[in-house]
Amino acid sequence: MDTITKIDPVTGMVMNLTELKKYMEEAILKPLDHKNLDLDVPYFTGVVSTTKNVAVYIWENLQKLLPVGVLYKVKVYETDNNIVVYKGE
Repeated sequence: MDTITKIDPVTGMVMNLTELKKYMEEAILKPLDHKNLDLDVPYFTGVVSTTKNVAVYIWENLQKLLPVGVLYKVKVYETDNNIVVYKGE
């Protein structure tokens, strides 16, 4: 069963965007930005670095940091024709 995250009636947000940016920096940018995924990211030593697996990696790392029920999906654009949407399946 999916958890539905409530919108704060005062702020109109599910979560503070400054906090989200901090979580994204920690879960995505620090480990992946300007890195050779296959050589520099331990997760990808045993996992092929496909767009789908990058989406799974991002989901797993964000899920650890975000409040329960906030993360709905991860969308990774490799090209205009190759886009992966991952919802934690």
